[in-house]
Amino acid sequence: MSQIYFDTNSSKTINLALQGGGAHGAFAWGVIDKLLEDGRLKIDGLCATSAGAMNACVYAYGNMKGGPEGAREALHNFWWKIHKVSEIYSPVKIWPIEKMLSLNADQCFSYFLFDSITHLFSPYQFNPLDLNPLKDVLSEEIDFDELHACDSTKLFISTTHVHTGKVRVFENKNVTLDVVLASACLPFLFKAVTIDGEDYWDGGYMGNPALFPLFYHTDSRDVLIVHINPIERLETPKTASEIMNRINEISFNSSLLQELRAIAFVKKLVQNNMITDHFKNDFKDVLVHSIRSDKILAEFSVASKFDADWQFLTKLRDKGRDAMEAWLNDNFENVGIRDTVDLDHEFLHSTTKIFDAQQAKHEGHKHQHTKLNEKNRKAG
Repeated sequence: MSQIYFDTNSSKTINLALQGGGAHGAFAWGVIDKLLEDGRLKIDGLCATSAGAMNACVYAYGNMKGGPEGAREALHNFWWKIHKVSEIYSPVKIWPIEKMLSLNADQCFSYFLFDSITHLFSPYQFNPLDLNPLKDVLSEEIDFDELHACDSTKLFISTTHVHTGKVRVFENKNVTLDVVLASACLPFLFKAVTIDGEDYWDGGYMGNPALFPLFYHTDSRDVLIVHINPIERLETPKTASEIMNRINEISFNSSLLQELRAIAFVKKLVQNNMITDHFKNDFKDVLVHSIRSDKILAEFSVASKFDADWQFLTKLRDKGRDAMEAWLNDNFENVGIRDTVDLDHEFLHSTTKIFDAQQAKHEGHKHQHTKLNEKNRKAG
């Protein structure tokens, strides 16, 4: 790995918000890897869900044991082991003949079989022993007892409480192997994870990830959201797999968009001095940044979230590194000073944005049609 050129005089501090998304979490691996290699940003806190929770905990433990370079190595080793385990346990495999036919993951027989089984049977039926290969990988890579004492990184891991449907966020001293497994517990794949007598599912349903702990329990007011699930798509899905993929994306973005709407509202109150002096200290003017995945990950289907082929994982990592490098080039100077996204425009009024794009596309086709008619008229 290349060396870090960390300069304490020019460094800034930032919080990261990491979404979940299975193997697509390798994109966030690349984002963190480039951030650490660049060296100008220090991570204060991480709020995370599912695959994001794994990235966050592996980073925090690696950084605690070996600094930024130790964190980079830990993340590399973690994803390599995910790949090796997937060679045995992955429910989605693309066979050589399917690769020759250039089939996508969601077009493969293994995914069709996997999808059918999980719609017909629950994990209490087809996985009664609750086998989870991620459990061994995480326990090998992280000593959670040591992680409890980590004071170099603040962790906030989101889970969904099954009985109440509310988000529960676990901090460093309470983050265990079971907490991380609960944060990544897709209920059609695994039994609910029981923690202190309470059952939990994937945190993405109610907090993907939950941002609010960063506002109250970290020193930095900058939050960089690393998106794994595309917010916008310009085309309406037509096939069954495309429809399910889009439903999955919308569902796992909904809680985040709701929280961003609340942040936008509070920011307006703070910036327009609409909060009484008695309550001013209770609010922080958070600076929001984001690395969007709409264009970068739009080509991949929901089935590819189960694809842990090393070539695919490193491809996503490299896309994450490129995205982080571009973001740093464009936005580093703004960290600590201003938002680099317009919350209303980027997240809350995306329908208008899509309509404008479609309208422009329609006008382009209309213009071409007019020119063709004019050409035919003159020729006639």
